[in-house]
Amino acid sequence: MSVHTPGRVAVAHLVRDATAAPSMHNAQPWRFHYARGSRTFSLFADLTRALPHADPTTRGLHIGCGAALFNLRVAAVHAHLRPVTELLPDPAVPGLLATVRLDDPEDRIDGLAVLHPAIHERHTSRYPYSGRPIPAEVRRALTEAAHHEDADLVFPAGSHLEGVLALIRDAEGYGHMDTGREAETERWTRDTTREAPVDGIPEYAFGPLKRGGSAPVRDFAGRVPAHGRRLADFEDRPQLALLRTVRDGPADWLRAGQALERVLLIATLHGLSSSFATQALEWPDLRWVLRDPDSGSGHVQMVIRLGYGPAGPRTPRRPVPHVLVVED
Repeated sequence: MSVHTPGRVAVAHLVRDATAAPSMHNAQPWRFHYARGSRTFSLFADLTRALPHADPTTRGLHIGCGAALFNLRVAAVHAHLRPVTELLPDPAVPGLLATVRLDDPEDRIDGLAVLHPAIHERHTSRYPYSGRPIPAEVRRALTEAAHHEDADLVFPAGSHLEGVLALIRDAEGYGHMDTGREAETERWTRDTTREAPVDGIPEYAFGPLKRGGSAPVRDFAGRVPAHGRRLADFEDRPQLALLRTVRDGPADWLRAGQALERVLLIATLHGLSSSFATQALEWPDLRWVLRDPDSGSGHVQMVIRLGYGPAGPRTPRRPVPHVLVVED
């Protein structure tokens, strides 16, 4: 039996789920067009929301859009539709990153629907985590999630972990000394006492100020202290994961974004909290050093901090009508 074409309300619900994805500085650099006749979404990059200092190649922008693309796939399967996805379908159309055609379901769909409850439960948590180790079976589930999207997930240990932590600390220090980067970060952080934000990172999501510990938690307050933040001790032995791809072009960045979101949703279902440590990834001279010194393989696309701790607060999202155009 043929499935009816989704109406405007159903399409809006799909995009609402898609836009719950994380993005650099919560800039939400995406636009969706939906053609009702072909039942096809087109995902475009919104370059007005690019970060030229922290993300000069738009690698991070692609990763954020890839995460939104994965959420759209999950939402479609949850709605009993089969998402047929094509990356970079038309190089002649600037900014067109992917298309998703909503087909009738086959007898078997790849099980993405089980991830749907985690879409709106996942929030970045910049709070201290406990020292409880992530069980081996959960690490395997996260690794398999990345493999499903043509990426690798590795958990650095020993000297590799220490090297990664040192690079992140150095990169954050470099960032604070870069006037352009500081101004860019300030643009995407919001004082919620002055306005009701729809994007960016509000002060309430900064988390506590680190007093001790080696966990790589970015302080979005920069050089200007945020008032009223408490001090907290973070974990001494942070549990990090590096997301890698074999190649390093726009299609790989989109795959990395899909892998990232799949990992995060699986982590959420297993009761894990997560945050990101992208500081070293934002400096080309430091990014390649994040590779495993023994294997040296793969391009690191994301550094994820995982652990058991408080869930992060919900951060603002742009209203669906701001990011969706429906074409009859």
